[in-house]
Parts: sequence; C-alpha cells; structure tokens
Amino acid sequence: INPDSGVIPMNTMPASAGSGYDPIFIQTEFQKMQSEVVLDRVIRALDLNNKWGQKYGGGIPFKTEDTVQWLKNKMGLSVERNTKLIDIRVSSDDPNEAARLANAIAQAYQEYRLDLWRSNTLVGIRALEDKYQQDEENIQAVQTNVNRLREELHIIDLDPNALTPSPTLTAGDMAKYNDQRIQLENNYAQQFTMLSQLKDLQKTNPVAMRDVLPRMTEDSALAGLLDKWHMALQSYISATNDYGPQSPEVLRGQSMIRELDHEIDASVNGVMVGLESKVNALKASLDNLTVTLQSAISNDLAEAKRGQPYWEEKRKQANMMELHKLLQAKITNEETDLGIPKTTMVTTVNYAQPGKGPDRPNKTLNIVLGVVVGLLVGIGLAFFIEYLDTSVKTIDDVERALQAPVLGVIPQDTGYLIDEGSESQHAEAYRVLRTNLLFSRKDDKLNTIVVVSAGAGEGKSTTTLNLATVFAQAGHRVLIVDSDLRRPTLHKVLQVSNGIGLTNYLLKQNSLEEVIQRSKVPTLDLMASGKLPSSSMNILGSAQMKEMITELKQRYDYVFFDSPPIMGVSDAAVLASEVDMVIQVIQYRRYPQPMNIRAKQLIEKVGGNLVGIVLNNINMSQDESYYYYSGYYHGYYYYSKADEEQNNEAKTQAGEGDTDRTGIKQKY
Repeated sequence: INPDSGVIPMNTMPASAGSGYDPIFIQTEFQKMQSEVVLDRVIRALDLNNKWGQKYGGGIPFKTEDTVQWLKNKMGLSVERNTKLIDIRVSSDDPNEAARLANAIAQAYQEYRLDLWRSNTLVGIRALEDKYQQDEENIQAVQTNVNRLREELHIIDLDPNALTPSPTLTAGDMAKYNDQRIQLENNYAQQFTMLSQLKDLQKTNPVAMRDVLPRMTEDSALAGLLDKWHMALQSYISATNDYGPQSPEVLRGQSMIRELDHEIDASVNGVMVGLESKVNALKASLDNLTVTLQSAISNDLAEAKRGQPYWEEKRKQANMMELHKLLQAKITNEETDLGIPKTTMVTTVNYAQPGKGPDRPNKTLNIVLGVVVGLLVGIGLAFFIEYLDTSVKTIDDVERALQAPVLGVIPQDTGYLIDEGSESQHAEAYRVLRTNLLFSRKDDKLNTIVVVSAGAGEGKSTTTLNLATVFAQAGHRVLIVDSDLRRPTLHKVLQVSNGIGLTNYLLKQNSLEEVIQRSKVPTLDLMASGKLPSSSMNILGSAQMKEMITELKQRYDYVFFDSPPIMGVSDAAVLASEVDMVIQVIQYRRYPQPMNIRAKQLIEKVGGNLVGIVLNNINMSQDESYYYYSGYYHGYYYYSKADEEQNNEAKTQAGEGDTDRTGIKQKY
C-alpha cells in the first residue's frame, strides 16, 4: 500500500509511489481495513450475513454489525519489517473460506481506496474550476486598473513584458561616469600632492626648489635660465680667481648672476601659479561630474517613485497570470489522471491460498511455552519469596545477626524424649546441646537455666523438657520449673497435676516438698505452674522467687525454667535477670530476624547471661546447610548406650578433667 497524493496537490508532478516507510500511515490503514466501511463490502460480496447465519446462527441471517465483529475476530494484519507490504491473515475451520475472505478483504480495501480517491479528486477538480473562474475575474479587474494608472501617471511602457520601469540612467552611463570620476580623482590627487610638496620646498629651500621644479614640471624655459645661471656662476668664479674684486670682469659677472636670479624667480612663480590653476581646474571638473551624476540618479529615483503604483499593479497582474496558468494545467492534469486506472496506491502481490494444515492451536509450541513460562514463573516466585523472607535460615544467619554462638540444631518433628527413651533418633541432638551448654559455663556453680524465645510456638517448652531429660538420663538430679504462668504445658506432658505448683509456693501456701512432683525418670522432678491469681501478676519478680532459686540451686544439680515468650510479657525478662544462664530458642523460618534480635537485646538489657542459641525444627533432609548435622546424628552418634556409659559421658562432659574436656570439645 502507498499513500495517495492528497486530494489535489498543488503541483503538476504525479505522486511518487516509492515514498519512505511511514509507520503512522501503516497503522492508520490497519484501522481502515478493519472498519465497517471496508468490511461491509466483503460481507455484501460474499453474502456473509446469510451464509454465517445458516452456519452459526441456526438459519437466522446475521445483522451486518454482528458479521463485522465476527470477521474482525477472524482476521489479523501485520506489516513486513521496514516495508509497506501488508499481510492479511484470516482464520477459519474451512481453509477455502479463509483464502476467500483474505482475498476479498484485499479487494474491498483496494476498491475503497480507489473510490475514495475518485470522490476526493472530483471534489477537488470542482473546487479548482471555481477558483479558476474567480481568478479570471480578478485578473480582468487588475488589468483595468493597470491601464488606468498608465494613463493617469503618463507612463511610457514600450515593453509589454517589462515589470519594472526602464531607467534613464543606464548601466553603460553609470560605467562611463564612474570611469571619468576615477580618472579625475587620480589626476587631481597627483597634481595636488605635487603642488603641496613644491610649496613646502619653496618655503624651506628656494635654491633646491629651482633645481627640482624643472624635473617635475618639464618647463624648458626655466631649464634654459638655470643653464645660463650655472654658466654665469662659473665665469664669475673664474674672474675672481684672475682679477680683483673691483675689476670690470668680476662686476659684470655679479650683475649677470643677479639678473638671472630675478628671471628664474619670476619663472618659478609662474610655474607654481600654473600648477595651482591646473589643480583648481581638476577639482572643478570633479565637482561638476559628481553633481551631474547625483542629478541623474535623483531624476531616475523620482521617475521610479512616480510610476511605482503602475509597476506594482503590473507585477501583481503577472503573478496572478502565472498562478492562473498553473491552475489551468492542474485541472487538465487531474481530469486526465482521473481516466487512468490508479494502480500505485494498492497492489496485491500474492493472493491467499487455502492452507495445507491447521495453523492453530500449535500444541507442541503451547506445551513448550507452558513448561518454560511455568519454570520461569516458579523460579522467579521462589527467588522473590526467598528475598522477602527475613527469617532465620542458617547458623551463619544467627551468628551474624545476633552475635551469639549456636549451641544446638534440633531436627524437625522431634518428640518428647521422656516418652521415646534415651535411644530415640533425636536424643543425640539434645546430647550435643547439653555438651555445648556445659562447655559454655564459666563456672561449675552456674546451674540454673531459663529457656526463652521471641514469640510463641518456637519450641521452648519442648526444648526445656528434652534438655532436662538428657541431663537426668546422665544421672544428674534435675528439676523443671514451669514458669509459664499464663499457658503452662509441662504438667500435661508429664501427666501430673497442676493444682499446686510454683504460684502456691511463692504465695506461701505450700512448701517446696509439697509443690515438687516426681516424673517417671527417677532423677527428674517437676514444679508445675499452679494457678495464678489475677492479683499476683508480678509474682516472679518477688523476693520469695529469688529465695526459691537459691534454695533450688542447693538441692539440685541443674534447675530448668520454662518461660513465656519474652516479646509478649515481662515474666521471661524477669527470669532472665534472676537465673544463671539463658538459652534462646529460634524456630527455623518462623519469625523475622529483627524480632529475634530484639529478644536478645531484651535479655541483655535486664542483665541476663545469654550463653547461646538453639535452632529448632530444622528440616535436615531438604536444607543442605544442615546435612552435616543430619549425617552425624543418624550415622556416627546414633547407637544404643547403657546407663553406665551415659553416666561416664556426663561426668566427662561436666569437665572433671581438663584433658578430657578438651578432647570432648574437639570431638563435638
């Protein structure tokens, strides 16, 4: 497709069919091809209202607007890169119908463009003809005005094609005047300069001036007098040498020299007068020539000004005549062009042929694209979720963010060791935690430990119970104090009563012996939370609590306190300030790092001794960062141990000998 040349371009040259690629024109024509004006021609040519009504409408003919929409949905347009070649694609379950529709759309668009061009051209020709008639009337009016001005201003116009007046001062006259002026100026300057030099010399050195003047003026009379003067001077000098000063010869020589001096001076004055007269004559001629030239120019300008209205009107008439001729030529050209088929606007290069196979759906391509897009979306979503996830994931995350050591890594789905026994597959993780905890003590007298966490559900109660269990299984006398007064859980696991416990002792209702209960592990006891009166919310910070901790340190090897979340209530912070050591439990991928960091800061703020971190609920099989721990727990360390072996190991881990302690530390 090519753009037409407009309605009626104001030139006589045909529009170029090879104009440059114009994307705006292409997109505009795309919209025209899909317009109802073009598609209605296709519908009428192929009788699509009836055919598609029988095929898709149950025998009821379609309305034209519905058929247009159906046809637009079936067709597609695209342009070959950097060309004006348009591809028309039509989809149909009948390949022959698709080919017919594509060819019909191209034919309808071509006819639409041709009809539109013809219609616009006819309208343009009529407008040009009206303009032509109006211009003829205007030209006639201007011609009348030209004739009137010629008579009124008495203009002599011998050349009918002349558009400016003939000057009275021609170019030849100007050249002649100019040559005369230059010659006179040069002569005048030369003579004036010579006269000035001679006058100056006459004033300063008259004798030298008499010798110079003959050479500059070529005066023969003056030259003869000067020769006589020189001869008389020689005779005088010769007489003075031969005779005395009063001799007749000497006196005659003096008289002759004086006479010649008078004659020479008179001649010099005459020559100077003549030179000055010549200079004045040259100046007068130059002035007369200048006056004559200025007068001629003034007369010429006055004549031009007088005839200016006439010549302006004549030029206006000439311009109108020129445009009138172009307008007549354009009308003739358009009328001729209208009768010639316009094939350059739209040309069909290739006609559509029925397809040999279905074009869509391309199942292979769709499957491949689905797999690729699915993978990309999945990978991108995974990376996005991982990027937004600020929770704890690795030991490095903990040690870098909290600046605290990791004492233990607890696997996922860990049960209660008091039920599973010492040979449980998860027991070794808590034994490692026990060993690292013992090595973290700075003093063997530090034996009260509280287990805290930033939020709920991180496994601090399970960690407290299982850690206390492995200590008890190693032969230590261990007490668990359920200090989570708001949501106690340990009494349910150990299957004991929560009727009396910590609150009863702190309120001085019962003694220690009455509130401490036995478990099925011989060396493991429990102090349940008891019932918390609503008026005793700050009971853990009382002096009775501090006295109880001191008493329990004497009675038991190790005392473990289970606490509520440290970010929720103040009880955990109070406990952290009262006991010897604090362990913080962090569940894998549960809470963001800033929350865990804030919990650590609260512990340190109240003066708690944070000995380390426990990472809880780790999926060892899915996270390669913890494969080392998983392999060790399930391979090397998972074996059956007798009670005696466990007791010996506990003593060694408790630090009874420096050599043994070092060796065990290196082993773990």
